[in-house]
Amino acid sequence: MKQLEKRSLGVSGLLIIVLCLIVAECIFYFVYGNPSNFMNNDPNNHPLPGNLLGTIYKGGIIVPIIQTLLLTVLTLAVERFIAIGKAKGKGNLEKFVVKVKELLDKRDIAGAVALCDKQKGSVANVVRTSLKTYVEVADDPNMTKEEKQLALRKDLEEATMLELPSMQQNLPIIATTTTLGTLLGLLGTVIGMIKSFAALSSTGGTDSIALSTGISEALVNTAFGIATGACAVIFYNIFTTKIDGITHSIDEVGAYLAQAFTGKHKV
Repeated sequence: MKQLEKRSLGVSGLLIIVLCLIVAECIFYFVYGNPSNFMNNDPNNHPLPGNLLGTIYKGGIIVPIIQTLLLTVLTLAVERFIAIGKAKGKGNLEKFVVKVKELLDKRDIAGAVALCDKQKGSVANVVRTSLKTYVEVADDPNMTKEEKQLALRKDLEEATMLELPSMQQNLPIIATTTTLGTLLGLLGTVIGMIKSFAALSSTGGTDSIALSTGISEALVNTAFGIATGACAVIFYNIFTTKIDGITHSIDEVGAYLAQAFTGKHKV
């Protein structure tokens, strides 16, 4: 039940997206779109020379959408760092695994359970559950050795499956953003280029200043999109690597626990 309760403690990705959208819209209209960033204090005019905020505002309505994705990735990154940090537990995970194996060698199950209570986190939760099953089935005269080993492995797998969702929560959003951010950036760029050439054709001439300004404004979307996709890829790989490390520790302790059980119950 502890694992089931733990899964409900994560922050909703949808709530984060909505909040980031509100923040992004406020930044877009009140910071980038501040009249002081434009000629004659009019957002409908060109940005002041060298004014980056005004140029970003001219990137169009796609900009706050991409910025929403970027803010979402950064917010979820902080949330995942905290959540995965809690999943690893209070102490060093590698030292915890080594200590549990030492206690299993000594057949000190009570000491291993106490160590799990001190360590906390996903690995400790899984090990504690497996140790309790170990104690329950070890001296059960109604179960064969194979049945005991099967029960031990089953509880280990179930406890692991209950812990994984809490570690992987919101990662699909980050994974989706790796592609979505770049695609939206390209979409904003194409829209900006279409508007730029349409404006040039309506003048009946080749206004190089208007063309260069339009291109620079359109490329703002590409820059935001690439930055968003890059951040999402980096954080996604970091978190999946951390989760793989945690699951490896769980598998290592689980295998050692099964080995200790087999060594104690040879018949």
